[in-house]
Amino acid sequence: MNNWLSDDVMVNGHKVHYYRTGGDKPPFVLAHGATDDGLCWTPVAKVLAETYDVIMVDALGHGLSDSPQGSNTLDDMAVTLAGAIQALGVEKPLVLGHSMGAVTSLALGGLYPDLPKAILLEDPPPWWMPVEPPKPQEKNDNPRANWFDALRTKTREEILADGKAQNPHWSEEEFGPWVDSKMRFAAHDPAKSPFSRILPEDFPGTVANITCPTLLMVADHEKGAIVQDKDLPKFKELVPQAVVKVIAGAGHNIRRDQYTTYMQVVTEFLAGLDA
Repeated sequence: MNNWLSDDVMVNGHKVHYYRTGGDKPPFVLAHGATDDGLCWTPVAKVLAETYDVIMVDALGHGLSDSPQGSNTLDDMAVTLAGAIQALGVEKPLVLGHSMGAVTSLALGGLYPDLPKAILLEDPPPWWMPVEPPKPQEKNDNPRANWFDALRTKTREEILADGKAQNPHWSEEEFGPWVDSKMRFAAHDPAKSPFSRILPEDFPGTVANITCPTLLMVADHEKGAIVQDKDLPKFKELVPQAVVKVIAGAGHNIRRDQYTTYMQVVTEFLAGLDA
């Protein structure tokens, strides 16, 4: 059992839960993906905690944080994450996000360019690219809605069995926090949307406001990674200081698929910040 602080801060009337490794060290904020929560970062946090004060935030609608009231747009998620950082009184944190947490970190870096020391992104949705408005979908034809509904009805044992069957190469350490996060996510009121894909009118403009050092980690689209080769030139145009690293043999969950390589890439990027 990790001896980490588990506590809450209030942000715009919502309870936001976090875990913190502590110590008089530089702050490092971790933002998880959809249906995960803060403790899903445990294998990464154990390593980072040797050098950093690691803060793992439960996004609204996840973990032990409140469910959002009404819509919860990308801007809302960035404002909530920034509010949690400010409420904790940390300055110039490093911010690492995965998936939903990565695109939230992108929005954070653009809306609050002076807040992070650097942002590190693990396969964010490439919403900096021009997209056509999605076609209306019936609920039964919406994979994301179906996935959420399934989580609400499956037992812990069923979710664990599914996860191990689909990801047999993951470390055993990943599965406990991963399954627990699904159970906590599933406990939220099904009528409340935990997040939406409503973007700012000019999200590329928001991304272009990022001034801090940036690491974008991408992987194999064939294995399920979201970012594709065609998305990278536009990202580099918007964030010219960004370092892009391709981690082969991984899908969307890069750190779970290729943990050793992932940590090497993160460590090398962090070392370069202080060089």
